Amino acid sequence: MSIQKVRAYFETFGIADRIREFEVSSATVDLAAIAVGVESARIAKSLSFKVDDQPIIIVVAGDAKVDNSAYKKQFHTKAKMLTHEEAHTLIGHDVGGVCPFALPENVKVYLDVSLKRFETVFPAAGSDNSAVEMTCEELEKYSSNFVEWVDVCKGWRPEEG
Repeated sequence: MSIQKVRAYFETFGIADRIREFEVSSATVDLAAIAVGVESARIAKSLSFKVDDQPIIIVVAGDAKVDNSAYKKQFHTKAKMLTHEEAHTLIGHDVGGVCPFALPENVKVYLDVSLKRFETVFPAAGSDNSAVEMTCEELEKYSSNFVEWVDVCKGWRPEEG
């Protein structure tokens, strides 16, 4: 199970005790927000895509949506999300528990600026009933294969509402 992979990965940093597991599902942004007890925007959702036949993860705020034109400008291709099966096989985490931790070396991680407005955010920790609270700096530090911060989302800026 991938939560064990994440726990072992976090052990190397001495932060495995920060993983929170819930009796209820945290597989969606809304469910995770209820489980954690925060506004849904602070849930860091990990979206998995394919770029040049390689899997990538973009971690975005819970209230953000991928802006197709911004995505295409950043990655020079159309946004194509992985299927549930592809996520399981290529990422190593099942949908609902996809996270930027304990990933294969070929899975690049990007963090979206929509997260930066929060002091802490809550990404999953490899299962559909887990989360870990982190600052954006920690998220960058502990994400496997972190590449860069990107701006590929819409719907979260006050001027867009």
